[in-house]
Amino acid sequence: MGLGFAVGVFGVLILAHAAYSTVQYRGLLKITEEEFSGPPMNVMVELILGLVFCMWAALTFPGKFLSIHPNSEENRIVSLPANLDFMIFNHRGKAFPLAMDVKLKH
Repeated sequence: MGLGFAVGVFGVLILAHAAYSTVQYRGLLKITEEEFSGPPMNVMVELILGLVFCMWAALTFPGKFLSIHPNSEENRIVSLPANLDFMIFNHRGKAFPLAMDVKLKH
């Protein structure tokens, strides 16, 4: 949890504040009976800053990429056995009876 995470949280907080400011502005316009034509300029600046911070955090925060090559030394933990013993058919089909005694009438 470094700088990228902190910038991401700050960006989300800025976006939440911009949303709150827009709702508050719309409430003020309802009281004064004016028409809503769009959010004010300071809210637009907050939206752009929040977007930039969130995008920067999303591009810098993720962990390291793992190799997808099956013979890579980095993949030894997630490697599967060579046989097919890992295939388990444990699904909701087992709730149905094995033999159906129902005959269809033609």
